[in-house]
Amino acid sequence: MANSETDPKGKERASDHGIHLGNPHLAGMKEDILYHLDLSTSAHDLPAMFGDVKFVCVGGSASRMKAFIQYVGSELGLSRPGEDYPNICSGTDRYVMYKAGPVLSVSHGMGIPSTSIMLHELLKLLYHARCSGVAIIRIGTSGGIGLEPGSVVITQQAVDACFKPEFEQMVLGKRVVRSPVLDAQLAQELLQCSKDLKDIPTVLGNTMCTSDFYEGQGRLDGALCSYTDKEKQEYLRAAHAAGVRNIEMESTVLGAMCSACGVPAAVVCVTLLDRLQGDQVSSPHEVLVEYQQRPQKLVTHFIKKRLGMA
Repeated sequence: MANSETDPKGKERASDHGIHLGNPHLAGMKEDILYHLDLSTSAHDLPAMFGDVKFVCVGGSASRMKAFIQYVGSELGLSRPGEDYPNICSGTDRYVMYKAGPVLSVSHGMGIPSTSIMLHELLKLLYHARCSGVAIIRIGTSGGIGLEPGSVVITQQAVDACFKPEFEQMVLGKRVVRSPVLDAQLAQELLQCSKDLKDIPTVLGNTMCTSDFYEGQGRLDGALCSYTDKEKQEYLRAAHAAGVRNIEMESTVLGAMCSACGVPAAVVCVTLLDRLQGDQVSSPHEVLVEYQQRPQKLVTHFIKKRLGMA
């Protein structure tokens, strides 16, 4: 593998581009096939395609990430409003990827497993492309706790369903725990950007990441439910007391994998409802569309400031 070194313990480390991969086996591979992205080191010139990337924005929905690249491309003066962008991963239906100048927009699907697969291949992509100074930001939706719907939460600390800052994974039948560390400076920059915009209510708070949308988040409206409404309320209030302001399904794996590879990351999610008031998202479609645009607007303003355009 080009531009890589191995430390005495056999761990791949960064050379000249700031991203390090904790996998010594990669150095001996003649070709790295990024299967779920439909890219590879032999079939594609990854440095030429992606070497200028500085901002990677990821989100669950394929259509939302296409809408984002159209918006950010227009805001950066790289395209006309609504201009179409080709899907770089068109050879697969697992994920989508779009590029506008230094911005990459990638879908990750729903939940930790889907996000983990995408991140493994995305981080390798950035490494092979010799990218430097890259920030990865998740923009998405969530359920709020004690917040008005439409509030944006910038994650201070990603926690699990027990309110612990841990990402747990089974590896070779053994429990492996990693710290889901998000970048504090990046979070503060984003918070300042929200103050610049003024019309997007934004808070800094902890985000609870769960492996399930229904029982895992204490909902009463799933096909199965093993607890009472009182128990649900007690759990959500305990989460709020622990600093949790929203619930989603990807933040811990993002924090754990990005920090392990030396890439600063942030999570910016809008809340679609207050879970203390109910479980179902019932706002009109047009209201939800406007809510979902709020993280996009905030992150785009951040990108423009970083580029000296705002």
